[in-house]
Amino acid sequence: MKTTITTAGVDQSARSRHWHDAIARAYFPLDLSFPRPATFNGTLTTWDLGGVSLSRLTSDALFYRRLPKHFREPGPEEFLVTLPAKSELRFSQGGREVRANPGAFFIERSHEPYEFSHAEFADLWVMKLPKDLLGGRIRAPDRFCSLQFDATNGANGLFVDMVHLIPQRYDAMTVEARATVGRQLADLLALAIQSDERVLTSGASTVRTAHLARIEAFVRRHIDDPELGPDQVAAGCGISVRYLHELLRDTNTTLGQWIRDTRLQAAHEDLSNPADRRAIGEIAYARGFPDQAQFSRAFRARFGITPKEARASA
Repeated sequence: MKTTITTAGVDQSARSRHWHDAIARAYFPLDLSFPRPATFNGTLTTWDLGGVSLSRLTSDALFYRRLPKHFREPGPEEFLVTLPAKSELRFSQGGREVRANPGAFFIERSHEPYEFSHAEFADLWVMKLPKDLLGGRIRAPDRFCSLQFDATNGANGLFVDMVHLIPQRYDAMTVEARATVGRQLADLLALAIQSDERVLTSGASTVRTAHLARIEAFVRRHIDDPELGPDQVAAGCGISVRYLHELLRDTNTTLGQWIRDTRLQAAHEDLSNPADRRAIGEIAYARGFPDQAQFSRAFRARFGITPKEARASA
């Protein structure tokens, strides 16, 4: 569904509250400070893409704060990917600050305080997706928050091109097609992040980071193989099993845990896709679970619902 919220026609005394509510519905609750509240204008259009949303926000100067009080209530952690089309955006989170201009994008984490502002009229695009969706494509996506990415080249540019193309084609797509496009947009985002040279050269050890990136890519390519394990991953990445475990020890997760979580997330997406007519057992097997009963137990422990309930909710 496409929705548009605007301050046009709203009494000036009510515009602040109106925009607070619009932002909370589209993204999540934030504290807003208006340099010129009496004359503030803004328009927010959102396109629903299944588990992903895409929005375009144009507004006068504004200052946003995400505070601990905003995520004390239980709820899923989410990420925002912001692409400025006009004016400089300032963003700080986790002790790092970004000044992003058109031609860049950056990632925000919902469950950590941050500040976001623009001193002039701004035009920006925002993709919102659950942590589980991005985490199923990139291990520990939190580490990429507050990094600025080039939006003009290679896979990064392809991701941005698709963001701009979706609204033009949206009305002609079915609900099922929109959900599929949302997952494909998440795939492109993951590809853009993984292919960015600054990701490989960030952190304390370039060599270790590059090895981890290769491990992630290998696991993603072979996630449907039920025999996937340390020996196969190490051999495919040209490292020893001992070094593989040493690398993963720094990430606070084991290879087995990450493979299982990635498989479960992929199966959840399959079950949530109304266009996927395969039986639950077929999906489980295709995602590397040869035992359907084991798959159902792991699925319920991970998501709090059974595979059958996940399919019904789609």
